[in-house]
Amino acid sequence: MTSVHPLPHPVARRVPPAVFAGVAAAGLAVSAWGVRDRTTWFLETVWALVGLPLVVLLWRRFPLTGLLCALLAAHTLVLAMGGHYTYAQVPAGDWVRDTFGLARNPYDRFGHLMQGFVPAILVRELLSRTSPLRGSRWLAPLTVCACLAFSACFELLEWLAAEIGGHGADAFLATQGDVWDTQWDMFCALIGSVLSLLLLSRLHDRQLRALEAAGGNR
Repeated sequence: MTSVHPLPHPVARRVPPAVFAGVAAAGLAVSAWGVRDRTTWFLETVWALVGLPLVVLLWRRFPLTGLLCALLAAHTLVLAMGGHYTYAQVPAGDWVRDTFGLARNPYDRFGHLMQGFVPAILVRELLSRTSPLRGSRWLAPLTVCACLAFSACFELLEWLAAEIGGHGADAFLATQGDVWDTQWDMFCALIGSVLSLLLLSRLHDRQLRALEAAGGNR
């Protein structure tokens, strides 16, 4: 009997990868217009500014699943929004703070949740396609560890920015007076990575199989 590979998710099947790249690029371009602080915008979006051209350049050799493309585009928009307004002053976060009576703008927390949610699928895809870990019970815990390591490195970069820029780096840090902000940031990344694996692993596996069947796992 001929084996039938599951079809990729409908959204991934309908939306060409170029659309996700275009959305990400447009978001970055719009966010760069009239920013509150140019240095903060660059520091917040540098991952997308480097990552987007890298994905495009390597696409023929290493195409990505539609799920990962969609997540990377969404994460780029989150970074662009935070870079444009600074994380402590994003209007949507102000609305959530005022509506629910919170002590601070929560957009920074959301950004760090995404810092775990999206990289979890990126790391999972890289490990699944380039290492013997695909199907291993170690894939999930090592993915979470990688996300936590990235989050910790980002916090060290924030510390370096604070040492170099002093109060001028406050907009980038977005601590909003919380002495436990660093710990909260890493905790949010941890929760995001675990949620991503719980919610998206099966879908991701289907898309990885479809990509391999199409000859994209080179």
